Amino acid sequence: MITAYLTHPDCVLHHMGPEHPESPLRLEAIRARLSLSGLLQQTMQGDAKEASDEALARVHPLRHLHALEKCLPSEGIVTLDSDTMMNPDSLKAARVAAGAVIRGVDQVFKRQADNVFCAVRPPGHHAEAADAMGFCFYNNIAVGAAHAKATYGARRIAILDFDVHQCNGTIDIFKNDPDVLICTSFQYPFYPWRYLRSEWQNVVNTPLEVGTGSEEYRRVIERHWLPALHAFKPDLVMLSAGFDAHKEDPMGDICLEDEDFYWVTHLAMEIAALYADNRVVSVLEGGYNPTSLASSAEAHIKALLGLPFTDAP
Repeated sequence: MITAYLTHPDCVLHHMGPEHPESPLRLEAIRARLSLSGLLQQTMQGDAKEASDEALARVHPLRHLHALEKCLPSEGIVTLDSDTMMNPDSLKAARVAAGAVIRGVDQVFKRQADNVFCAVRPPGHHAEAADAMGFCFYNNIAVGAAHAKATYGARRIAILDFDVHQCNGTIDIFKNDPDVLICTSFQYPFYPWRYLRSEWQNVVNTPLEVGTGSEEYRRVIERHWLPALHAFKPDLVMLSAGFDAHKEDPMGDICLEDEDFYWVTHLAMEIAALYADNRVVSVLEGGYNPTSLASSAEAHIKALLGLPFTDAP
């Protein structure tokens, strides 16, 4: 498999204070681990470009985009909600994060890569159409999906989100959209405390009880997601790759291991091989223990590259 690895130096410029868990160190931890293992060198590395206003406006109203820009401080940090803050470079970082997913979609449809991992921050899946929240400003994966629809005529986009938190933003944007299937597994009950009930035909909610481990996780994913995916037959598979359901992550209480992220990535790739000409675009969401984030991302990249899973020495 040809796997593209997209990021941008501006992604580390955004910070929300020294104690905030969504920090630039997250990307540095992933890059260091992948470089040390030699996996990074096996990918096709590239830089993202900023998403345009037009691309962002496909999923976020212009008035909301302008309101966010008005909040941007000239120095220091401003608070949008209890856990989401902006510094002068936050929207620059958010634009390249969304732009990475756009470039990833371009690469798989132009056959420049089989699949793509966007190592970007800030994350995006909590950003609703008109509400920045949960560390997120623009909904990166939604911007990419809307680009696939507008530019390549994609009509069956599957978004699989395995972050420990449910993708309320992605649901807010695409609920009742017959062109998009959203499968989301998440600790329940838990943040974001909205959209947690399955009220839309195109949303497969898979709530996980506190303490859910590998065996139960794989069983419920196979039972809930696979029938929906086979019925939908996606022409593009997109992954909101959050690694905070790892047993070592401080943000949640789900007990997954590195190999589970390899497994769910491989499951997505099998669906893409059947229906989507192998097209998979993955974007980083959560993961807040630098060590487990890096090892989980390594497992994820191994799967994307078509390599076997082996425990690190």
